Amino acid sequence: MPAFPGVDYLEFDSLLNDEELLARATARQFVEEFVLPVIVKHNRESTFPMDLVPRLADLGFFGANLEGYGCAGMSNVAYGLVMQELERGDSGLRSFVSVQSALVMYPIYTYGSPEQKEKWLPRMQSGKALGCFGLTEPQFGSNPGGMLTRAARRGDRYVLNGEKMWITNGSIADVALVWARCEEDDKIRGFLVEKGTKGFAARDIHGKLSLRASVTSGLALNDCEIPADNVLPGVAGLKGPLSCLTQARFGIGWGAIGAAMACYDAALQYAKARKQFQNKPIASHQLVQDKLVFMITEISKAQLLALHLGKLKDRTRLDPAHVSMLKMNNVWMAMETARKARDILGANGIVDDSCIMRHMNNLESVYTYEGTHDIHRLVIGERITGIPAYF
Repeated sequence: MPAFPGVDYLEFDSLLNDEELLARATARQFVEEFVLPVIVKHNRESTFPMDLVPRLADLGFFGANLEGYGCAGMSNVAYGLVMQELERGDSGLRSFVSVQSALVMYPIYTYGSPEQKEKWLPRMQSGKALGCFGLTEPQFGSNPGGMLTRAARRGDRYVLNGEKMWITNGSIADVALVWARCEEDDKIRGFLVEKGTKGFAARDIHGKLSLRASVTSGLALNDCEIPADNVLPGVAGLKGPLSCLTQARFGIGWGAIGAAMACYDAALQYAKARKQFQNKPIASHQLVQDKLVFMITEISKAQLLALHLGKLKDRTRLDPAHVSMLKMNNVWMAMETARKARDILGANGIVDDSCIMRHMNNLESVYTYEGTHDIHRLVIGERITGIPAYF
């Protein structure tokens, strides 16, 4: 399999520094050598490639943009480029790393006690402990403030009751960061629930046609008792989980570019090789070129948007509504790219010998999770008008 050449119409690489280029090259080589040869099998069998976890850890991809505790301390642009390459392999793989890094390590790093940080962050960075993030419930997705999961204080313990749904890594996680409303003050807090805790159970969701190479679970908490020391002390209210989602959405915005690149490259190579009518490549047809031009234009714009936001994030000037635009635009772009790429391949585009249908199916989930496309439009609408339109 020839090495992926990348997609760079506007000399994007000239805007990257050596650290960022190295991070991308490292992730790209990893995907070429270890992900692409096995991902079709895992997608068919609906399994996650667990054997890749130690390799991901050795490369420093867990908590890559955090400092200390063994973390790589990458810039946010470098971290984004890693997410791009991982999703070029498969959305399930990028989701796995995003959850570990942005949804579990980040809140422990930002809001955890010194003891919680020392216990979990080195183990999670090394891949010796895996985490999941429990916010969404069967009845509440876009409105997390309506959650039904409750935490009741009992001396130096908390008792949790509730249910979480659509939880990436749920059944393989060593620790679940569960968000629940506390009965004593009606505030939402994060609770670290360890695997094997009495009253805590995870079950996998089967029958998925999207993100098949990813573990997706439901969590059940029935009189689940944990020490009060397992509560994140540094945050209360929705700010906690929403700030974590902002971190993850940043990675999603970069990851979508990778999925789009994979689809574009597959369509371009096919269009140049496939011959029809006067034995000419279909790339010579105006309508095919129109589709390819759409793809390369939108990918190029998405790259520049992601890079600018990465630089804002490195300067701590990134607003959550900025990330909404990144996630909204880039995932839409990737979906449209996948659809046009599938069209160019015709019937060949629906089989998994090509990556296109796999990416297209995965992107249907990415379009929805961690803030639906429509919700992000409303976030941006509120920022520019000052008027919320959620209700």
